Amino acid sequence: MKRVLFSLLLALPLCAQVKFTQTPGKIEVSIDGKPFTTFHSGGDAPKPYLAPLRTAEGLVITRRAPMEVVAGETKDHPHHRGLWFTHGDINQVDFWMNEPGAKGKHGTIALNKPEQLKGGKKEGTIKASYSWKLDDATLALREDRTMTFVADPKMRIVDFDVTFTALQPMVFGDTKEGFFAIRLRDELSETKGTGKMTNAEGKAGMKQVWGKKSPWVDYAGTLEGQKVGVTIMDHPTNPRHPTYWHARDYGLFAANAFGVHDFLNDKSQNGSLTLKESQQVRFRYRVIIHPGLTSEVDVAAWFADWTKSSK
Repeated sequence: MKRVLFSLLLALPLCAQVKFTQTPGKIEVSIDGKPFTTFHSGGDAPKPYLAPLRTAEGLVITRRAPMEVVAGETKDHPHHRGLWFTHGDINQVDFWMNEPGAKGKHGTIALNKPEQLKGGKKEGTIKASYSWKLDDATLALREDRTMTFVADPKMRIVDFDVTFTALQPMVFGDTKEGFFAIRLRDELSETKGTGKMTNAEGKAGMKQVWGKKSPWVDYAGTLEGQKVGVTIMDHPTNPRHPTYWHARDYGLFAANAFGVHDFLNDKSQNGSLTLKESQQVRFRYRVIIHPGLTSEVDVAAWFADWTKSSK
């Protein structure tokens, strides 16, 4: 079944088309005429993010909170907004738990340069530059981001290519609170739903995945009667590949190369990353929203194909 479904997905023609519709602070992304997600950027939120994200069939797979109120949905961790990049310790300032009213020192990520949009039959791209500002509004980092949305009739694929430039001496501190993350609906979580996370080594469940190194993690389950999964892949050129995973059974999972002492439960370890002024660091990730459970698809083959074509 695994090979059959994978072969079927590859054999289908790329007939979809990526289209963007821009309004103040938002960019709507549609594929083959169907809504996929909205890129929230330059609005009131303390960071840019994608939400909600949908399957090719239109099922929303990310939690609606805190942007919307849905009866019965969990409201914990209000900083978990769809799919996002942030980190809990940048020069000892928190960009992870940085919602308005958050305690302690927290930074914000603001649009620096207007987005460049380019739709297309096979893919579409959004390019933008952002300023990471410390709690006193001084500039810490410049983020140059390219998001590529790949047109596919059965899956939803987004590639992230981000380069950070230090605008002053900068330290990505050692903390589990980061870095490239998604928050899934309760129905796809391990605690309240049918979801199960599995890594590239075949380890399954939070106890086997959290804090472990792996090139990818897939979180899959049954949603509204349909089997669906979400994969995050860590590119081999990323610092400290394969990355560690901040993966929780309540529906959060995040690639995090920095939280070493937390993940190993060893305070003698130091997973921080220091950048000199003007020094750069680059990260690339791929997100795939697919039909089928992890055992029914071939994530390893997808990963090999992506890394071969994106060296």
